[in-house]
Amino acid sequence: MNVIANPTVRLKNAWKSTHPWIFQRLVDKPATRPKSGQIVDVFGVDGDWIGRGFYNGHSRIALRMLEGDPDIDVDAGWFARRIADAVSLRRDVLKLDEVSDAWRVVHSEGDGISGLVVDRYGDLLVVEFFSAGAYRYREWIYDALKQQFPGCRFYAFADEHVQKQESFDFRGTEAVPPSVITEYGVKFRADPAGAHKTGFFADQRENRQWLSQQVAGKRVLDLCCNTGGFGVYAKVRGAEEVIGVDIDADVLAIAKGNAKLNGAQVKFVQADIFPWLRDMGNAGEQFDVVILDPAKMTRDREQVIPALKKYLDMNKLALGVVKPGGLFATFSCTGLVSEEQFLDMLRRAAFYAGRTVQVLKVSGAGADHPWLAQVPESRYLKAVFCRVLD
Repeated sequence: MNVIANPTVRLKNAWKSTHPWIFQRLVDKPATRPKSGQIVDVFGVDGDWIGRGFYNGHSRIALRMLEGDPDIDVDAGWFARRIADAVSLRRDVLKLDEVSDAWRVVHSEGDGISGLVVDRYGDLLVVEFFSAGAYRYREWIYDALKQQFPGCRFYAFADEHVQKQESFDFRGTEAVPPSVITEYGVKFRADPAGAHKTGFFADQRENRQWLSQQVAGKRVLDLCCNTGGFGVYAKVRGAEEVIGVDIDADVLAIAKGNAKLNGAQVKFVQADIFPWLRDMGNAGEQFDVVILDPAKMTRDREQVIPALKKYLDMNKLALGVVKPGGLFATFSCTGLVSEEQFLDMLRRAAFYAGRTVQVLKVSGAGADHPWLAQVPESRYLKAVFCRVLD
């Protein structure tokens, strides 16, 4: 049992769920409040021991449960074992090293460490904290990662809204030089200091590969192209012409560098896709393959309906520039929008665009982004590949 006693927290109500989050309203206010993110022992309303987890008296999520065995301490060794298990899944089971040196190492609840995301880009590990607990025990996390990736470099950060919600203060580590990675033979520069989120979206790896098999000799449009993933793949795989459109000049600069790394001729355009697509539609421009992969629309449950409206508008416009019989790949990384809602939006977008959509494949993030059946929140990426008919 515990060598050093953890602070204790008691629940107000009976707790039977296997979901790792326990909300503030279900937790008795401790007489002595543990520090933000501290590991605590959790007891039920009847006094039975329930488990160990991160406690946060400031967050809506009061407890993030980590361990259900009373004989196992959540200490440096616990983090080392969890992270070793996560790496073994990627290396030994999924055999990701055979296709890429860029993959997700730890996917928060999906790998049993709530509020921690780690991405690997060659020798560079990008660590993102979503919980005060993961941040509090970061040195244990870094040590565990060093055991798995000797000689690795670190870049760590936490979004401002997360720091506010979770009540911790982290300015992030110093900027690091980017890492050049290879994915199915295509090269990319992963630059966490210069781009959105962790610097490169490894979650789309299998989707990029699948779509790139369909583009030889085709005219391809990559909307919300970010750092050029889909567009660069398309050109490398033999697309005749590729145009990438994004509103953000910084990510387009990285996209141009990624095209150059592969000797790929991609035309990148800085524009808001709404007026740009209207102009293209009015001019009668059409493409064999259209990709639409916008950034996350909202983190707020109250804003899901406006987000779906925006998805509807952009999908309707994008469908308008797909050649009859052409391919349309549309994505959503807004976790609050379900797959069912996203498919319903696509049905309505097709109706308003006067097109018939034949769905070929529905997928999500790669297998290095596992999610627990009882934690559907970890499943955020929706990918729909369709053929567009008149």
